[in-house]
Amino acid sequence: MTEPAPEQPQQPPPPTDNTAHLPARVTGPLGVQLSLVSRNGTRRPMHRTRHPDRPAADNGASAPALVAVAHGSRDPQALRTVLALLDRVRDLRPGLDVRLGHIELNAPLLPDTLDGLRGAEAVLVPLLLGRGHHVKHDLPTATAAAPGVRTRIAAPLGPHPLLVEALYGRLVEAGWDAADHGGRRAAVVLAGAGSRDPDSAQDTRRTARLLAERLGVPVVPAYASANTPTVPAALRALAARGRHRAFVASYFTAPGRFASACADAVPHRAAAPLGAHPAMARLVLHRYDQARAAVAPADVVSLLASA
Repeated sequence: MTEPAPEQPQQPPPPTDNTAHLPARVTGPLGVQLSLVSRNGTRRPMHRTRHPDRPAADNGASAPALVAVAHGSRDPQALRTVLALLDRVRDLRPGLDVRLGHIELNAPLLPDTLDGLRGAEAVLVPLLLGRGHHVKHDLPTATAAAPGVRTRIAAPLGPHPLLVEALYGRLVEAGWDAADHGGRRAAVVLAGAGSRDPDSAQDTRRTARLLAERLGVPVVPAYASANTPTVPAALRALAARGRHRAFVASYFTAPGRFASACADAVPHRAAAPLGAHPAMARLVLHRYDQARAAVAPADVVSLLASA
């Protein structure tokens, strides 16, 4: 990214009323501060940004910031869940500057978070589970609009074996027992948000295959929107095949409207969203490290080429 122009000497402000610009001056800094808030409401320390021409004092100081990019939700539990996940990430990598930015609906929005990193380097890690519109278009657009930050965009979280580990863990919490549910009547519906992008659907199907290998039972992808089948339709299809003991695996990073709608299909056998499962924190750091290690981020290059 291009470096920001040197600051010009400040001129005395003209004697005009600047109150019209007050909202912009308030919401930008507020968003930056919120990106550093932990789940218990305390503020994480602001890491100092190393000047690009100065040598790093240690490895922690020279590492790019990790900007976790969440979708955003009107469900207040969603933000709490994402903050808990980022706390786990910080615990695994002490000293790493970990920040949060949302695509929509919640503060801090991604542009505000990037604005707080002017002159620094950052790796954007989407807390998204496949190659959909947000990863292919929204994130590159946001980074292009923030020329003062040198950025890389990591691959989305899925598909990956660590994601399957988190899905399995949530199913066990919901009552899945391999000894009881590994027979001919058992199955799992992998319930996701849905996308019109064929790459996103392909990623969900691949995760379903990986989870089926782990569980030893059929796993059928289903969606809350955009794609078919719906979760109820998938459950009916499995029942028609004699698979009456079906669980729903929540293929969502955090709670929200779509996650709740999918769980309502079989509330007594629906797993919780992936949330702050320990495997999710490891996966976030894995994607961060992958993006840092790539001379040219191959994951992103392939995403943009297929867009």
